[in-house]
Amino acid sequence: MRVGSWGGLGAEPHEALPLDGLSSALPLPAAGQTILPHGLGRSYGDVCLNPGGALWLTASADHWLDFDADTGLLTCQAGALLGDIQRLLAPRGWMLPVTPGTQFVTVGGAIANDVHGKNHHVAGSFGNHVRSLVLRRTDGRRIVCGPDQEADWFRATVGGLGLTGLIAQATLQLRRVAGPWLDTETIAFDTLDRFHALAAESEAGWEYTVSWIDCLDRRGRGLFMRANHRGDDADVPRHTPRQSGLAMPITPPLSLVNTVSLRGFNALYYHAHRLRAGRAVSHYRPFFYPLDGIAHWNRMYGPRGFYQYQCVVPFEGGERSIADMLSQIAQSGQGSFLAVLKTFGHRPSLGLLSFPRPGITLALDFPNQGEKTLRLFDRLDAIVGAAGGRIYPAKDARMPAGLFQSGYPQWAQMQPYRDPGISSTMSRRLLGS
Repeated sequence: MRVGSWGGLGAEPHEALPLDGLSSALPLPAAGQTILPHGLGRSYGDVCLNPGGALWLTASADHWLDFDADTGLLTCQAGALLGDIQRLLAPRGWMLPVTPGTQFVTVGGAIANDVHGKNHHVAGSFGNHVRSLVLRRTDGRRIVCGPDQEADWFRATVGGLGLTGLIAQATLQLRRVAGPWLDTETIAFDTLDRFHALAAESEAGWEYTVSWIDCLDRRGRGLFMRANHRGDDADVPRHTPRQSGLAMPITPPLSLVNTVSLRGFNALYYHAHRLRAGRAVSHYRPFFYPLDGIAHWNRMYGPRGFYQYQCVVPFEGGERSIADMLSQIAQSGQGSFLAVLKTFGHRPSLGLLSFPRPGITLALDFPNQGEKTLRLFDRLDAIVGAAGGRIYPAKDARMPAGLFQSGYPQWAQMQPYRDPGISSTMSRRLLGS
């Protein structure tokens, strides 16, 4: 079968080995062939691809094995969807303590990429809430590990890009909530200095913080959004909002994201939301997962697909680095409607290759314009590297090996835990195998 990633940069042949959700025997690839666990393929780049090799398709291994309604401990198989956990348990008073910007992620993928959410300064990353996991190796070994059991294996696997084995099941600690509703506030800002001030003042009183930023505005205008879980279900709508039903039905022959459409959309989006800024009550779904309301939104970038560039730079000197990157992006005329700026807190991630670290993170989508886009990334890489920052592997399709190894100084410590039967396009690009 031909498999590509969410960025749509091209699909290549893979042997697909679906996992039987009830079977204890793992299907293995042909002799001499490598394999890679593959969830829903929502990674933007090549971390989920193994062209010419095989993929373990985990989506059918999605059983919930145990849930304790008193403690919030959920044990499930790796293919269980984050969206299903939220949808089924939020009305019962439990939610994931950390969730990324899409609900269409498997538990195994969330652990392998140690995903983060809009509340890193409060809750850390996904791996901070994994109590144990079962790892299956291509040599037949079964390893049970967690923060307090086989901790070295756990640290190598959380954020380990699927390279230590197949995460067969995991036990997660959920958080108690009153229900699915949030108190939210949106504040327009017109400079980067104002963003940094809002981020700093919001840490103490708001669990979720994130900003949309106009990547073509040299001053750094944007919309700062923050939210808390409601303490009760008083004064909330009595129905769950419906999915929008919007979709990109086809891939257009050319990208719909270009300099003309980008300038017009960003200006309209900023001013429309500035006029409606203020406090509101929101269901968690549109706040946590705004793009999930448009099915196949990745098609808007056309047949050549798109890259996402997400980096984090340390707080010290980070404000200057973010300003320099946005200046380079504005000068290039590239970028997208989807530009996100937020801060990470100081809670350490547990994984050796986890992306979050204290600092400021910027994420943007870029239509694939070939060498023009790659030259811009080279300039952004230079700023990130000089700042001592790093790029997010789950979103990456072209990071140089040197920048990966300098940004993830513990990469060599993870190597002894790799499964020699597992490989990916990304691992060959960044680690040589």
